[in-house]
Amino acid sequence: MKKLTLKIITQEKIVLEREIVQATLPIEDGEVTVLADHIPLIGSLHAGEIKLKDTGGKEELLAVSGGFVEFHDNTLTLLADTAERAEEIDIERAEAGKKRAEEVMQSKADLSEEEYARIAALLEKELSRLRVAKKHYTKGGLHIES
Repeated sequence: MKKLTLKIITQEKIVLEREIVQATLPIEDGEVTVLADHIPLIGSLHAGEIKLKDTGGKEELLAVSGGFVEFHDNTLTLLADTAERAEEIDIERAEAGKKRAEEVMQSKADLSEEEYARIAALLEKELSRLRVAKKHYTKGGLHIES
C-alpha cells in the first residue's frame, strides 16, 4: 500500500510526523480523505476530528481547532491552531470550557460580531475535543456519558 508523509504542526510544537496511508480531515466544505497520489490540495482546516490510518491499519483520532492543509508530492502538512491526540484530551477540562462558552453566549445578548465569533469558535473547539475523546475512550472499552 502506498504511503504519504504527514506533518501536523502548531505554534508550540510538531504534534506528529510520520508515514500513514490515509487521513480524513475536516475542511470548509465537509470532509476530505487523502490517500497517496491525491491531487494537490490547499485549503482551510476546520474544527473537528482528524482520522488517521497507519501502515498497519491502526486508526488514530485527533481533535483540531482550525488551520490550513496542504498536500503535494505525497506530503500532507497541517498547520493547525491546536491539535490534540484523543488520549491527551482532558474530558473534564473540555466540558468546563464548553460550559463557559455556552454561558457567555446565553448571558450576553449584546456581544459584538467579533466576540460572538470568538466564543462560537471556542465552543466548536471544545465540542470537537469532546467528540474525539469520547470516541477514543468508547473504543477502548470505557463508556463516557454525553
